[in-house]
This record gives sequence, C-alpha cells and structure tokens, in this order.
Amino acid sequence: MPMKIKIINNSNHPLPNYASLEAAGMDLRSNIIEDIQLKPMQRQLIGTGIHIALPTGYEAQIRSRSGLAYKNGIIVCNSPGTIDADYRGEIKILLINLGQENFIVKNGDRIAQMIIAKHEKINWQMVKFLEETSRGPKGYGSTGI
Repeated sequence: MPMKIKIINNSNHPLPNYASLEAAGMDLRSNIIEDIQLKPMQRQLIGTGIHIALPTGYEAQIRSRSGLAYKNGIIVCNSPGTIDADYRGEIKILLINLGQENFIVKNGDRIAQMIIAKHEKINWQMVKFLEETSRGPKGYGSTGI
C-alpha cells in the first residue's frame, strides 16, 4: 500500500521518483547553481532542494546509483546515509569520486537514490552471557570465500 509522505521541493526538478516499475529506490537530483567538479578522491556535499517529513518508525536511506559507481566511481561516501524522521533540513548527498578522472555534477543530475524503510527501536537487556551458536565469535572470512 503506498504511503503518503510530506515533501517540500525547493528545486525546479521532478520529485524523487522510481525509474522503473519494480525499483526500490527513488532517484534524487542535484540542485546546484553552478556545475561542481569532483576530482579523484574529492568529496562534496551536494544539495537536492528536497525536504521531507517521515512518519515515526521510518527512515530514508541514501544510497549510491549503481551506474554512477560502475561507470565513473562516484558513490555516496557514507552509504547508506540515514535521514531520520525528525530531520527537516534539506537532503544533501555526500558524494566522493573514487574514479581516476574528474567528474562534473550538473544541476538536475540524478546523483543518488533514496529508499524509505521501516525500522525498530530497541531496549537493551543486560546479560552476563550470550546464547551459543555454531559460528560463535568467528568473524571476518570465517565462513569462507
């Protein structure tokens, strides 16, 4: 069932939208006055002009666009970034250029994707021991390649 979320669009671009019928993420566009050049290993906070009000118990996850990552090495630096339900400021995207060439971000470019996700709040329960599992404390690489 579709959820209604309040949104302010201070850009001249379309609202975040799904690029295909089965897409999980909505494309977010840059809302900038001048082109931004990202040099290799440079990161930049880029505005979208979008403000949202999510219901309590939901977050917006900001993720890289796979095509930008694959073709240009452009990713969301803190992916997935989280927009909390109580945040009312402009959604800004922290991009980093992991490619070997300069990359130009233009006004209106699709620079990230946003997924709305339900989350749970927890209460910690202090214990002296955790239940045993077959994996136990084995970590990185313990399950093979």
